[in-house]
Amino acid sequence: MLRHFLLAGLSGIALSVTAFTANAADVTLKLHQMLPPQATIPAKVLQPWADKIKAESGGRIEVELYPAMQLGGKPADLVDQVKDGVVDLTWTLFGYTPGRFPKSEAFELPFMVTTAEATSVAFQDYADKHLKDELADYHVLAVHTHGPGLIHTIAAKPVKSLEDMKGLKLRGTSKVVNQMLEAMGASAVGMPVTAVPESLSKSVIDGSVVPWEVTPAIKIAELAPNHTAFSGSTGLYTGTFVFAMNKDSYEALPDDLKKVIDDNSGRELARLFGKAMDAGDVRGKDLADKAGNSTFVLDETETARWKAAGEAVTKAWIADMDAKGLDGTGLYKDATALIAQYSK
Repeated sequence: MLRHFLLAGLSGIALSVTAFTANAADVTLKLHQMLPPQATIPAKVLQPWADKIKAESGGRIEVELYPAMQLGGKPADLVDQVKDGVVDLTWTLFGYTPGRFPKSEAFELPFMVTTAEATSVAFQDYADKHLKDELADYHVLAVHTHGPGLIHTIAAKPVKSLEDMKGLKLRGTSKVVNQMLEAMGASAVGMPVTAVPESLSKSVIDGSVVPWEVTPAIKIAELAPNHTAFSGSTGLYTGTFVFAMNKDSYEALPDDLKKVIDDNSGRELARLFGKAMDAGDVRGKDLADKAGNSTFVLDETETARWKAAGEAVTKAWIADMDAKGLDGTGLYKDATALIAQYSK
């Protein structure tokens, strides 16, 4: 009788395991990134993308999301984590690894960005044409940008003119953006966006450049209540992002599951990232307004002075690309033409 009960119990366990296996995903992909899950891109793009991949694969692909560097390392490590197969997917900022993806920097130059949507689609086309060699170690799902970046400073140091930049310690997002801040009189401090709240609260920096979209996640409205924007159709700068997959993880998929990934990659995904960023800008600005913060929109005459300062950075970047054997002028012209095309 005991033997009968043991066999029956083992059979029940086997049936349960079989049922679980039948319902489990064929493939589990780990997606690692630096921001908390409630931030715009994790909440509005990455989670919906993961849900869509699962649905369109019939549950055969499960995407596990690991926000806020939960799997360890620093934001600058993400590109190597996905390249080396530590994780299967990542979303990160090109600027966290200065000089590694030089041709991507064309979109970070001063006064290039219009809206995040238009600039992201332009950047995707640019990447398809120019960045395949720089991104050869990755299976790229999409690239994109954020919307117009602004200057956000502490209460005692509002920026209303170019002269107000002198001596300010401002967090920058990338090599090119830091060069721009230096050209405009500030002292640029490189750090990931996640370090900004603590750095502001401890007076390590006087402010930061970020788009409106990210300000709620890093408490900018509370810590840096002065915001400086610019007249005209282009914003001060933008940051460039990549959503990439480990090449071996992609190649290991059967063809029908590769198709699910492919159908959710490319220009339309770049557009979704951009739309989410634009909507996030509206939310971030609204929160700052409700907090009673001060937003200074510099007039056309003053904005022209900033553009003139930025031109030196653009010329230096073109010269640097030429010195590397790249066509700096051609890359810059392609970038500006694509942004103009999609901004009509």
